[in-house]
Amino acid sequence: MTSMPRGGAANVRAAVRRRRAVAAAGAVSAGLLVLSACDKPTPLSTITVGRSSVSSEATCGGEGKSLQTADLAKCLKDKDIKSIKVDPDDTVRFGVDPKIADKRWTILMNGQPLTEDSNKTYRTIPGSVFFNAQYGAQGNSTLVSIKAGDGKKSGSTVTGLWSFKLKKND
Repeated sequence: MTSMPRGGAANVRAAVRRRRAVAAAGAVSAGLLVLSACDKPTPLSTITVGRSSVSSEATCGGEGKSLQTADLAKCLKDKDIKSIKVDPDDTVRFGVDPKIADKRWTILMNGQPLTEDSNKTYRTIPGSVFFNAQYGAQGNSTLVSIKAGDGKKSGSTVTGLWSFKLKKND
């Protein structure tokens, strides 16, 4: 049996507690420093087909400020966008953050409006629409975008664009 001076065990425990407190404070400080260097994320938009889904932050905008027409055209040509496979017999579900829905949104197909603007957080469209030439589809993939407005019904300015590529799954 080892012996410690009276109260020695208490001093060891106190030292361990102090080290833990200093380590926790350091971790919190480092976390706050990292967070302060980051931009605030934009609201998410999600497309779900069957059991698969893909989510994305805004391709352009998304912070509530109006976008210029030239910026929108450039965003619609962006090649670095997420994709999802769609069987024409499936239903494609679009979901948006309530912050997007509050400002009204619409679905664009290859840059052209496919739906009227809405303030709902969820919409569904048959998968066959995205590969039908009648709706402007060409080939086996389609660019679909979610366009957020400024909250005014019809004719609103655009404040954000979330783009996805739908690929035909035969």
